[in-house]
Amino acid sequence: MIDPASVAFDFDGVVADTMSLFLNIASVEYNIDGIGYDDITTYNLEECLSINPGIIDEIINKILEGDYSLTLQPMAGISEVLVRIARYRNPIPLVTSRPHPGPINDWIKNTLPLDPAHLEVVATGTFDGKADELLNRKISYFVEDRLETCFFLKDSGIIPVLFRQPWNRRRHPFLEVANWREISDLIHF
Repeated sequence: MIDPASVAFDFDGVVADTMSLFLNIASVEYNIDGIGYDDITTYNLEECLSINPGIIDEIINKILEGDYSLTLQPMAGISEVLVRIARYRNPIPLVTSRPHPGPINDWIKNTLPLDPAHLEVVATGTFDGKADELLNRKISYFVEDRLETCFFLKDSGIIPVLFRQPWNRRRHPFLEVANWREISDLIHF
């Protein structure tokens, strides 16, 4: 069982359904259809999608800058779990490899039905920058969707919990969850 005061979360692919937003932007703004969520089999989108790399970069930049009109959906069940965790740890760290937290903070205010003060967005700018931020906050468990980051976190002394996604379907030794209900089941409230 995970102590709710010692857990933190990645943002993209764990808190927010960013890949669905990517596919929606590709469809609506670039007329790119016929690509499904399960086609995203690696974190490097150029390796698995038949989309011009320049367009992939444009869409990713739109997402990183918050420059899109479509809706970025939260993962199902997230709000209830975060409200429960906030009773034990406040604020709850959301540690992302994005370069800056602004668009995430705006999204939290406009999307999640909880006080934004209950969440601390930490933008590291790199995947390997997460470990130091987590250790500084005395985090023991981190829910992450990028498998390579899980290996790095484990080597840094943090216990990764892999959030199952099509892009992380390789063999690994980590505890795995498919949704926020399963995350809640692991936490000792």
